[in-house]
Amino acid sequence: MKTAKTLGTIVLLFAMGTTQANAQQNSRDMEMKTYLIEREIPDAGKLTQEQLKGISQKSCSVLKEMDTGIEWLHSYVTDNKVYCVYKAENKALIREHAEKGGFPVNSISELSSKIGPDTARR
Repeated sequence: MKTAKTLGTIVLLFAMGTTQANAQQNSRDMEMKTYLIEREIPDAGKLTQEQLKGISQKSCSVLKEMDTGIEWLHSYVTDNKVYCVYKAENKALIREHAEKGGFPVNSISELSSKIGPDTARR
């Protein structure tokens, strides 16, 4: 009986911890805004997969070092620019990431909405 009670307590504590962690993550997600970063990089469209991999690895290592408040979602590479989509608590964290990684930042725009073909059908 004591073992069952102890096991029940452990399960309850685990569930409470998981719920609290989920609540903290949801709270953090709610505080983070989505930004579009424009980076002018001459001949960006000519970067090799190996070069893009190196840039990605550098970005990820800086984000890991920064630890919190910023998340890279994805980027789009064009002929002379790279457009990056990030979630961050503020623009200052995006600038800090760029400075630490040696990445240019030409503009940072907070995204207010997202639309697409599904928007037309609603």
